[in-house]
Amino acid sequence: MLKINGYDEAIIGPAYIWRDQHVVGVLVYDAEKIRDTLVKRDGMTPEEAREFIEFNIEGAYMGEHTPVLVWPDDLWDEE
Repeated sequence: MLKINGYDEAIIGPAYIWRDQHVVGVLVYDAEKIRDTLVKRDGMTPEEAREFIEFNIEGAYMGEHTPVLVWPDDLWDEE
């Protein structure tokens, strides 16, 4: 399983998903925790952090074991 460097605290856990017509193991990340890390650690605004996640993490394909991001509370629309 591939890890996203620097965001271990955002790991929810492993999962098995269908990708490319077979089951693969991936890590699932809490995208809101990644956003919070970017805000606190890197000094980004929540908007900058969301954009960073969309373009650099969600938009990345690292092969069939590409991690999955979830937004458990999806607080973005409430801000």
